[in-house]
This record gives sequence, structure tokens and C-alpha cells, in this order.
Amino acid sequence: MTETSAKRGSGRAGQAGRGNPVSRLYGALALFIRQILDEMRKVIRPTGPELVRYTTVVIVFVLVIMAFVSGFDFVWNKLISWAFTGKAF
Repeated sequence: MTETSAKRGSGRAGQAGRGNPVSRLYGALALFIRQILDEMRKVIRPTGPELVRYTTVVIVFVLVIMAFVSGFDFVWNKLISWAFTGKAF
């Protein structure tokens, strides 16, 4: 084993299985929360106009998809009714 790999093996990684389970749990939770806060600091929040634009795009997209699905459902319903009842539209 080289000196570098020996140093790498010692430290926190080697002690992961040792210690009080409760303190390890709190340490892991604290690390998790620190990492969340670090990632949240990296988030770029949209400006007001960007937020309005993105919201508008999403609403228009949802409305278009709703219209498409509703139209498809209406036509499919009419075709199935016609196939089983024999009545015209």
C-alpha cells in the first residue's frame, strides 16, 4: 500500500460504521440540509417578465392539449356509439 492510498483510507470514510448511531443520524441530517442549502444558493430565479412568459406558455400548452384530448374523446365517443347503436351522428 502506498502512502497516498493509506492516507485516503483513513479519515471520515473509515469511521462511517463507528460511533453513536444517534449522533451519526444527526450528522447525516445536518450534512443533507447543508447540501440542500448549497444547491438552493445555485438556483437562478426568473425575473418577473420571464415568470409571466413561462406561466403563459405552460397555460397555453395545457389548453391546447386539453382541446386535442377533448376533441379526440368526442370523436371516439361518437364512433363507438355509432358502431354499437347503428344510429348516425
